[in-house]
Amino acid sequence: MTSPTQNLLILMSDEHQAQAMGCAGHPFVQTPNLDRLAAQGLRFTNAYTPSPICVPARASFATGLWTHQTRLWDNAMPYTGAIRGWGHVLQEAGIPVESIGKLHYRDPEDPAGFDREHLPMMVVDGVGMVWASIRNPPIARDPKGRMLGDDIGAGESKYTEYDRAVTQRTLDWLRERAERDDGQPWCLYVGLVAPHFPLVVPQEFMDLYPLDYLPPVKLHPSTGYEPHPWPKTQADFMDTEGKFQDEEERLAAIAAYYGLCSFLDHNVGQILQALEDSGLTDRTTVIYTSDHGDNVGARGMWGKSNFYEESVAIPLIISGTEVPTGQCATPVNLIDCAPTILEHFRLRDAEIESRPGKSLYAIAAEPDEPERVTFSEYHAAGSATAGFMLRKGCWKYTYYVGHEPELFGLESDPEELTDLAGQSEHAATQAGLHQELLKICDPEATDALAHADQEAMIERYGGKEKAMKLGAPAATPPPVLLS
Repeated sequence: MTSPTQNLLILMSDEHQAQAMGCAGHPFVQTPNLDRLAAQGLRFTNAYTPSPICVPARASFATGLWTHQTRLWDNAMPYTGAIRGWGHVLQEAGIPVESIGKLHYRDPEDPAGFDREHLPMMVVDGVGMVWASIRNPPIARDPKGRMLGDDIGAGESKYTEYDRAVTQRTLDWLRERAERDDGQPWCLYVGLVAPHFPLVVPQEFMDLYPLDYLPPVKLHPSTGYEPHPWPKTQADFMDTEGKFQDEEERLAAIAAYYGLCSFLDHNVGQILQALEDSGLTDRTTVIYTSDHGDNVGARGMWGKSNFYEESVAIPLIISGTEVPTGQCATPVNLIDCAPTILEHFRLRDAEIESRPGKSLYAIAAEPDEPERVTFSEYHAAGSATAGFMLRKGCWKYTYYVGHEPELFGLESDPEELTDLAGQSEHAATQAGLHQELLKICDPEATDALAHADQEAMIERYGGKEKAMKLGAPAATPPPVLLS
């Protein structure tokens, strides 16, 4: 357990694939600052999001609850602070807690657990993507539009401008905090949006990934691969793969994604350097993570919203003077962050301690527990029915309401190339994993509840016709930056 006098700096990116770091063994992605952070701390090699889409995942991060417990199912149901979260506990204990950057909650006026929110990025108009809550069947708001944005490649976007502003505000915050240091521990959350699309990245980072250097993506449909019908429905919803101008633009999208990973790493490096320059490094524990991953063209899929490792696995690193170094293979989840933050400051809260997460400090202090169960679920854009993922040991089981499940043995098949579901020799394993899933939730009942909540919300907005006009068509726009 860390000292209660230790500050806590939480860095959360958006859509960062777990393997897209040098320290995770990626063959060419350049992330020297995250690699250094991992070398100085502990990297959890089997970390997962509770839901592979922004708003539900972030609500779970705030509360330590699964999505079916928050009932904040999709990107039209943002966190308001109504459910008690780790920030509220810190506030009640008198620990300064502030945020800078993307939260993807409802409104800056909501009591979401921060004393002050700097440059907050919230859902559009406080309602989010209501149109995407229409799920039976899913209907794209703009069938001709492209989820990834109009432009792909080198340049600046509103997102890169926003991340630069968030980074600069963080540098200023750390300097100001050091100048008025009163010895009181603090917690600062920093939300960066890279490598989330639009896939536009400054030239210097695009240049790191020449198009002729990129390897082919795995299981591309052009090779004869036939996707499972549930993720195919979700992918067809936006049809990103079918909207590239040509093969060169598709490669440019891949290069730009990895360029944004390096851009993110550059910003993280500036923040860590400011921490050191301010003399705060030895007194500050750093957590780095992301809300979910990105498919980056694997299986012909882009963005997140499914349960393959590219989408559902997340990076998770903790570094501090009292944190062990190395790697931890115990499966963990973003919901484990809430009890971790409380333990960091040696705070107790019976309500949050009763929730399903477990402190990462406690997990790190024990031998690896590969049989620990972790979980993810999806009830959002492009899915007519719910999907549920359960990871236990080397096994990964995905249950789709109304469809056949998938089963992968990640130890022998880390790329998830061979679906073992339905095979007689794995029937007992599959049945056992389904029983583990039932301990967490009833899939069919949960699916029905999500649909009922979403349909009720759509009716409150005046029905489907009006709901189709509510929310951003793709990426949430950042707040207007005033010079």
